[in-house]
Amino acid sequence: MARVLSALVLLPIVVGAVWFLPPIATLVLALIAALLAFGEYAAIAAALGLDVPRAVPGAAVLGACAALGAGWALIDVILMTALIAIGALAVGAAKVGPETLRNAAAAIFPIAYIGLPLGALAAVRATAGREAVLLVMAAIVISDSAQYYTGRTFGRQPLAPVISPKKTREGAIGGIVFGTAAFAIGARFVFPGSPLLLTVLVGASIATLGIVGDLFESLLKRSAGVKDSGTLIPGHGGVLDRIDSWLFAAPVYYVFVRYLRF
Repeated sequence: MARVLSALVLLPIVVGAVWFLPPIATLVLALIAALLAFGEYAAIAAALGLDVPRAVPGAAVLGACAALGAGWALIDVILMTALIAIGALAVGAAKVGPETLRNAAAAIFPIAYIGLPLGALAAVRATAGREAVLLVMAAIVISDSAQYYTGRTFGRQPLAPVISPKKTREGAIGGIVFGTAAFAIGARFVFPGSPLLLTVLVGASIATLGIVGDLFESLLKRSAGVKDSGTLIPGHGGVLDRIDSWLFAAPVYYVFVRYLRF
């Protein structure tokens, strides 16, 4: 029940902001999600024995999200500044050992893992319109739902038993088929000039990468020995648990919208 109620509250907020408010509202939502997701990521990193400072990487995650989402040509500056700052913090800590490189890599990673994908979604809203954002949202939601119901009905063979024992190959196939179909059908209205084959390939990529993104976050959590990334959303876990599929699917969709659509 908590899962359903949370969805009934969150979905109208997100869809309403994307549909009825100007593009800046989508960017604000992306920044809020990025901030919360980074906090959960840092907690997972700590559970893995990694030391990820909050201030510098967190600011870089927000900066990368804002820069890409608003179309500012500052992403390279943000990445280089973050690299220098994180390196300087490591020098200041003066801890000699293999953990130095691990900690630095873990601090840089969320910029690309969280900041840029969420910024890409905001950029899609600004450049291609609200319909484009809702299209990829619908494709991922339909894919996720199809994975669940197809897996429950036909699931026999585990997909990744070490990472996520409940996921099945049959569920993954159902998610890819229905997610691809949803995207290809919706794209006929949102991107009417794009070739059908291209939209099918993009839809299949979005659905497949959504599954990979889900499994990757599950791998992080299982490695850290935690069930959910957080407890902010009742019945769903944390923000990172809700956007894990988006983080891998958004980049390929951004490339399609910016460079390949007709």
